[in-house]
Amino acid sequence: MKTVLKTLAALAGLTLAGGCTTEGDVSGRALFTDNCAVCHGRKADGNGPLADKLEIRPANLSELALNNGGVFPADDTIAKVHGYSNSDHFADMPEFGSVFTGPEVMWETADGARIPTTQNMVSLVRYLESLQVSE
Repeated sequence: MKTVLKTLAALAGLTLAGGCTTEGDVSGRALFTDNCAVCHGRKADGNGPLADKLEIRPANLSELALNNGGVFPADDTIAKVHGYSNSDHFADMPEFGSVFTGPEVMWETADGARIPTTQNMVSLVRYLESLQVSE
């Protein structure tokens, strides 16, 4: 497990060094490719190059809506990526909240709350939503 964590930390460091921008938003596809595909796979199917090396297999992100009654769980996805969802976040996924810097927009949650989040996070979540399969 320590080897996996060190590998992820090194990859995250490389990503942070080369993939951050503070000028405008980056496409959701680019953010996913730079930060997520190594574990979740280019198709977001959970089959990235590191998937078999991880203690907990990465989620198939293309089935989030399918596994949620056909509704894409955008709020939960933001929380998971940013690291809000639990205090033991690193146990199953590195925290990428700091990667998603830049201009903020108001995100309206499913229950109508408006919270500030970065445009980059919104772009990533919208990209993931576009990858959803129906069956």
